Amino acid sequence: DVVETEEHYKSRWRSIWIMYLTMFLSSVGFSIVIMSVWPYLQKIDPTADASFLGWIIASYSIGQMVASPLFGLWSNYRPRREPLVVSTAISIAANCLYAYVHVPHSHNKYYMLTARALVGFGAGNVAVVRSYIAGATSLTERTSAMANTSACQAVGFILGPVFQTCFTLIGEEGITWKLIDLQLNMYTAPVLFGALLGIINIILIFVIFREHRVDDLGRQCKSINFEGEESGVLDQDAEGDIDHVAVVAINFLFFVILFVFAVFETIATPLTMDMYSWTRKEAVFYNGIILSVVGIESVIVFMVVKTLSKKTGERAILHGGLLFILVGFFILLPWGKKLPNIQWQEIKNDSIPRTAATEMLMPFWSLEALQLPANHTEPVGCPVTQSWCLNTPMIYLAQYITSDALLGLGYPVCNVMSYTLYSKILGPKPQGVYMGWLTASGSGARILGPVFVSQIYTHLGPRWAFSLICGVVVVSLLVLEIVYKRLIAFSVRYGRMQE
Repeated sequence: DVVETEEHYKSRWRSIWIMYLTMFLSSVGFSIVIMSVWPYLQKIDPTADASFLGWIIASYSIGQMVASPLFGLWSNYRPRREPLVVSTAISIAANCLYAYVHVPHSHNKYYMLTARALVGFGAGNVAVVRSYIAGATSLTERTSAMANTSACQAVGFILGPVFQTCFTLIGEEGITWKLIDLQLNMYTAPVLFGALLGIINIILIFVIFREHRVDDLGRQCKSINFEGEESGVLDQDAEGDIDHVAVVAINFLFFVILFVFAVFETIATPLTMDMYSWTRKEAVFYNGIILSVVGIESVIVFMVVKTLSKKTGERAILHGGLLFILVGFFILLPWGKKLPNIQWQEIKNDSIPRTAATEMLMPFWSLEALQLPANHTEPVGCPVTQSWCLNTPMIYLAQYITSDALLGLGYPVCNVMSYTLYSKILGPKPQGVYMGWLTASGSGARILGPVFVSQIYTHLGPRWAFSLICGVVVVSLLVLEIVYKRLIAFSVRYGRMQE
């Protein structure tokens, strides 16, 4: 056995910390604009509707789904610095493109779609980050390292909306730099800040990051990714087959976890604008605050789960996390009798009775033609184009906040336990491609989640949307029960270590 030197240990953990930073910046790149995509889209292209918003949100994940297996495969055979730098550079360029989507005279929504897809493509480096951390930690270090990785991701989700909320102080008009046709406002400043963080990340990867690999017992191993000579032993414990039933099960569970979270973050802004008559700016600001608090809650959960998993095991905690998510969406169902404010009610002064005839006429009315009183600058409330607004009870703010709190408990638990179990099931095998597929399954969920909820929510309303989500979570709980005993570490499965 080759004993790890102190110098190697410090270098290994410095590199892991750079991976934490990369994960943080990847999540910031997604969340820093998530609350403002809808109002920005409405501003630059009035032809875009709520359904197209789903595609805008999903485009990020389409790019990530395509890129993750590619970057994962690349990292299995070449130094990981290469895919990390290339992916980050793509994200920087895409953020700059997003800042200029207002410039073209037409088809602006498609430019925004392209920009978000490229940001997602760059975020495919998450597979590289996870596979490196899995290979650079022993089995006893793994849960803590994966929890830290997810915590950094959660901090990115926290600070993204916080940055966005701070940038709302610039306003919708902001400052224009005519020489380069750049508008610095509450919509573009966040992505330009994200591009700056990406540049810093590339510099740190070149200066600090080094390749390291240890086996499940913590012994230093040789790695194909290492640049130059490396002392270490070949990993003899890599012999054995991976349990592919367990691998597929974790991919499915991770898909469901990311699916329900994508539904939640996509619908937050339109839901609160419809239910509470918030303006675009108010929706961005208030949801930014709410999601920031939820993010802080998630980081606390990540820290607690590292200790709790040593007592109960990862599988039991994953089960509990799914139950929290189920209850969170169940609470979000419309339970009361009060209807949300309808945009056309203010104009018609409630003088038109809600009859079948008036409901037939509503789809032909143009929202742009409805003039609000002088003290309003934009239509507020539930739009008449969504017919369910006329008969579906509103979701009270207390319901919304309670649901946020429960999802803030369930999602981080499920996220970190999925990654931890997955990396342990794979064991000492090169994990780049497998992590790429796991990231791709999560990205697929982020694609289908926004599209699903934007279509179902727009046409059928929150009752149908959230009921279907509850059904999906119940199915995932059944799958977890079926494969529960197979979700064990590779080394434990082959009797090389005790569980």
